[in-house]
Amino acid sequence: MFHQQTFITIFIFFFFFTLLLLQFTTPTTPPPPDYPCKPPHHSHHPFCNPTLSISTRATSLISLLTLSEKINQLSNNASSIPHLGIPSYQWWSESLHGIATNGPGVNFNGSVKSATDFPQVIVSASSFNRSLWFLIGSALGVEGRAMYNVGQAGLTFWAPNVNVFRDPRWGRGQETPGEDPMVVSAYAVEFVRGIQGGYGIKNVLNDDHDHDGLMVSACCKHFTAYDLEKWGEFSRYNFNAVVSKQDLEDTYQPPFRGCVQQGKASCLMCSYNAVNGVPACASEDLLGLVRNKWGFEGYITSDCDAVATVYEYQHYAKSPEEAVADVLKAGVDINCGTYMLRHTESAVKQGMVKEDNLNRALFNLFSVQMRLGLFNGDPKKGKFGKLGPKDVCTPEHKKLALEAARQGMVLLKNDNKFLPLDRNSGISLAIIGPLATTTKLGGGYSGIPCSPKSLYEGLKEYAKTISYAFGCHDVQCDSEDGFALAIDIAKEADFVVIVAGLSTIQETEDLDRVSLLLPGKQMDLVSRVASASKRPVILVLTGGGPLDVSFAETNQLIASILWVGYPGEAGGKALAEIIFGEFNPAGRLPMTWYPESFTNVPMNDMGMRADPSRGYPGRTYRFYTGSRIYGFGHGLSYSDFSYKLLSAPSKLSLSRITEGGLRKRLLNNVEKEVYEVDHVRVDELQNCNSLSFLVNISVMNHGDLDGNHVVMLFSKWPKVIRGSPETQLVGFSRLHTISNKSIETSILVDPCEHLSFADEQGKRILPLGHHILNVGDVEHTVSIEFF
Repeated sequence: MFHQQTFITIFIFFFFFTLLLLQFTTPTTPPPPDYPCKPPHHSHHPFCNPTLSISTRATSLISLLTLSEKINQLSNNASSIPHLGIPSYQWWSESLHGIATNGPGVNFNGSVKSATDFPQVIVSASSFNRSLWFLIGSALGVEGRAMYNVGQAGLTFWAPNVNVFRDPRWGRGQETPGEDPMVVSAYAVEFVRGIQGGYGIKNVLNDDHDHDGLMVSACCKHFTAYDLEKWGEFSRYNFNAVVSKQDLEDTYQPPFRGCVQQGKASCLMCSYNAVNGVPACASEDLLGLVRNKWGFEGYITSDCDAVATVYEYQHYAKSPEEAVADVLKAGVDINCGTYMLRHTESAVKQGMVKEDNLNRALFNLFSVQMRLGLFNGDPKKGKFGKLGPKDVCTPEHKKLALEAARQGMVLLKNDNKFLPLDRNSGISLAIIGPLATTTKLGGGYSGIPCSPKSLYEGLKEYAKTISYAFGCHDVQCDSEDGFALAIDIAKEADFVVIVAGLSTIQETEDLDRVSLLLPGKQMDLVSRVASASKRPVILVLTGGGPLDVSFAETNQLIASILWVGYPGEAGGKALAEIIFGEFNPAGRLPMTWYPESFTNVPMNDMGMRADPSRGYPGRTYRFYTGSRIYGFGHGLSYSDFSYKLLSAPSKLSLSRITEGGLRKRLLNNVEKEVYEVDHVRVDELQNCNSLSFLVNISVMNHGDLDGNHVVMLFSKWPKVIRGSPETQLVGFSRLHTISNKSIETSILVDPCEHLSFADEQGKRILPLGHHILNVGDVEHTVSIEFF
């Protein structure tokens, strides 16, 4: 009996021990998301009634909450409200160019093990293809909602990053669509429309969705004038961006205005930095502009711990409670972090925060959740309920990732049409460089790719034989230990591809670069391999930031240079297709590539315009007056193209769109032959969009290959007006062209938007006189007159 009891006791012990062990060693599949308004106990509340307006439902819900329950909603990790049957919710998920692991809202520990990894934003932007941007956004929205349905993601994604890429050293420039505010705005609009459900979701679901409903929520970040991580004594947490009204209006703000007004983004994130002495998250002027002038309808989140920085780094507030009060009064609705959770109750007790401030914040938060359908009962029964693992990493999405990589890669140099190579000639390839074999090709804010392949693996499929040498042990390339082997294989191969450039070790969030040169001894590696090779070599550059590769541009032993950026999971195949001529490259740089001497320019100087009196060269192609390695919009093709301007007006009259006082003043000047009036303010013109016109252009492909081509229309001002840009992109269009044939396209020009700029008071002005439009080497003059 004793032995039997002992045996049973030991058996029970080991049984439960095994269960415990399995709990810690077996991956657990997350349960489907919990949801509010579950029948029968919690579905009777008015806030659960989808036939009522969202305003009525949100107000009703707020009225049922205690002060403590309200405060517990003010964090990205919002608490549950048990007596109303409302589960906790994690607001922070990321989807910059794929569902990413950065935020706590996303995990890959369930039935979805990976998600499509599209190229980093700067690469997709290089395609200058609005349709592509929309489709990427739409794919991310589908994958995000599908992952939510199996409990592996939230529904509020903090993307896109629409800061202008102002300084080439910025570690997060890779996350942006480049340096031109119009292009960044256009990207923001298309991405947000796509990811939130836009006008294309019915193609995915075969369902005409309601206008106000959201597939997922997008967030325009980081508002505003944020583009410095660490430089000298400055960090993003303590930096005060001193920005003129002029630069704020025509450089820093347009992407956010487009994201809100045209894209209809449902979230805005305020940034760490201060703007003109006031932390962005505590600025009633900035956040009030978004809500009251731009018509923003959504929630405003702080960047993570940006409420704490108001007190702890910026020293703008005198206490934690005052920091909370400042941001709530300014218009922030939710704090990424716990600062509001810890200090709001005390702020209320001290009279710094009124409950009305909390109610407003909760109204904005719950309204977005209701637009997402979170209070409509079981999400599986909703219009997005059928999305699941089968809708992630689909063949269509992986093909789209490949197309985005193809379209975004930029051919910077191609001496004597060295590329493309002939796949059918049975060539041997030597691949050199530590970046050639990595499958981590997404850059910052990446997830787990569906089918990652290295650049080496992509090229391997196209060569008869292939050899590899790392050359440098890593991207820093501090040693020449691998040079000898790299030189040896270069001597033997028919063609040599050297992969050099940057990784997130040099540039990423919280890390800016100090140099624009290739890291470590990479330049020496490239030059020595090029000298040893039988033929000129092909240089492939990775990374999201501009590089000073003037040594390679002028070296005849380096025949071709391709910038691939961070091309995502399909980058290897896309590169091989371009090198071997299966895809004709058409990408254009969305940012200026500066010489190394630009690192002498103070990174904390936010001024866009050049100032010769202090040796300041200005920034971006619109205002920079110095030398360039490659200019904005640079990008070669295997074909040659020419343009003909088919039609555009030669004169535009302002007489019919001017209000009375302005008309009288202009007429008086004309009658008196006084011509000092060289511009008009755009806000003095009526029905300004009635001046819009089309520029019709014929594009001829003179090459033997079909291929895409990006048409870029620029403008120059009639004469030097203080503060006017050197040149400005008016519009762009990506076309598919046929070998030795022409195709026509049209670009819409809105003079009040595209031919204007901001004066020193931050007011947009439209110069009078001869505006020069140019596409390629073809110019056309449009005279804007009052007659």
